[in-house]
Amino acid sequence: MEIAVYNRKNEKTGTIDVPADIFGAKWNPDLVRQAELTELANKRTHVAHTKDRSEVRGGGKKPWRQKHTGRARHGSSRSPIWVGGGVAFGPRNEKNFSMKMNKKMKRAALYSLLSKKLKSDLLKVVDALELEAPKTKHVAAFFASFFKQRPTVLLIPSIENKHARLSARNIPEAKVASPKMLGVYDCLAQKYVLFEKKSLQEFVNHMKQKQ
Repeated sequence: MEIAVYNRKNEKTGTIDVPADIFGAKWNPDLVRQAELTELANKRTHVAHTKDRSEVRGGGKKPWRQKHTGRARHGSSRSPIWVGGGVAFGPRNEKNFSMKMNKKMKRAALYSLLSKKLKSDLLKVVDALELEAPKTKHVAAFFASFFKQRPTVLLIPSIENKHARLSARNIPEAKVASPKMLGVYDCLAQKYVLFEKKSLQEFVNHMKQKQ
């Protein structure tokens, strides 16, 4: 299976052979959605956390004696019904939101999504993104020549191309991903996916090693 390769001016310069099982997979929206939810759940962090009566400071002494005061009996001033007491049913950071998904299913979902992007002309391969220095204006000029508007773009440079990674991270519409850490959510969140020719080979080799 062949994919067209473009230069930085959006001109076709040749083709590259890619495995058909990766970029020619059948579209499976249910599997892609399941992979997306799994990635989002595993990224979820525990922020909200309240203290119960055993964690609130103070309250060790009985407020008043048990009987003959005319008031209700209490054993601690840190009871949930007291001001400054613990929270009875508040959110806790002990809940586990992580989800599990079979590795073959994850790969199949990624292959299905990349194939869908390729068929919809939303996935393109650039021959090289060689930059002399990490300058944001160089990548911005590249996007301006490649796209008429300013859509969201997922740029995947090669692992060795540090200049492209540093240059694109300040562009709000662009997100930079590593070819070995590419996920379903990153591809869904961005409209276009741009592979550097060398990074595409790194991605294919990495996926073959996993199989």
